[in-house]
Amino acid sequence: MRNWILTGSLGLLALTGLARAQTGYNPALELANLREDVRLLQQRVGELSLTVEQLARENNALQAKAGQSFVTIEQLNKAVADLNRTMQLGLAEQKRETLAQVGSQLEKLARQTQAAIDAVAKNQATRPAVQTSFSEEYPKEGISYTVQSGDTLSGIAKKTGAKLSDIRNANKISDDTKIRVGQTLFIPQGK
Repeated sequence: MRNWILTGSLGLLALTGLARAQTGYNPALELANLREDVRLLQQRVGELSLTVEQLARENNALQAKAGQSFVTIEQLNKAVADLNRTMQLGLAEQKRETLAQVGSQLEKLARQTQAAIDAVAKNQATRPAVQTSFSEEYPKEGISYTVQSGDTLSGIAKKTGAKLSDIRNANKISDDTKIRVGQTLFIPQGK
């Protein structure tokens, strides 16, 4: 039983790790959650062990009583069979509860993963198309500008009075977010 729970926990840990890697969740938080789940499973196993010990004590008490009250072997076998049946029912119920908890956690992780995938897909759909071809239709006279910390391409265009499209074409910039501090840009003037 303990091996089954540990194997199931390790499988859940691996599956949860994969879901976290895909969705970017906080690993420390997820690790704490998994530790709590393992602790709860260990507690359940401990409770089951106590139940088995209690049933063994009751069985020993019945056997001791049988010697004193002359219980027949058939009665003793029936009592042991009843105890075994009760124990098996308890184990089966505990397995069902554990599987239900694991299933619930897997469904929750699947929903979170799907939501993260949907969010990524939505963000990809709303991104502007990357410019891959450039026009030579821009003023050939202009100034040099060195990118400063906090500059954006549109901010540079406003600051210098140049057209954003002219700056992109003159410097062959396909992604406005890819300019870097210290980079020198040609800023077309006129037209």
